[in-house]
Amino acid sequence: MNTFLIILIIAAAIATVVMLVRGIVTFLKTTQEELNSGQSRPSASSLKQNKAMFARIGFQAVAVLLVALLMLLNGGSQ
Repeated sequence: MNTFLIILIIAAAIATVVMLVRGIVTFLKTTQEELNSGQSRPSASSLKQNKAMFARIGFQAVAVLLVALLMLLNGGSQ
């Protein structure tokens, strides 16, 4: 069981890093024209950044919950 949880934690951590990098790449692709366009709606780039941020937060939450579960399961085995 511990091995399975550790694999899930590693997968969630990797997914977090991937989403962080995707958000940073999207941020770096934002042009000055998009920033100065004066649109009342958010740009496509802003929406992508927002989705990447929420996905990263979700993966982080999953990783934290899995670590807590692993600690809970191993807490009584000492």
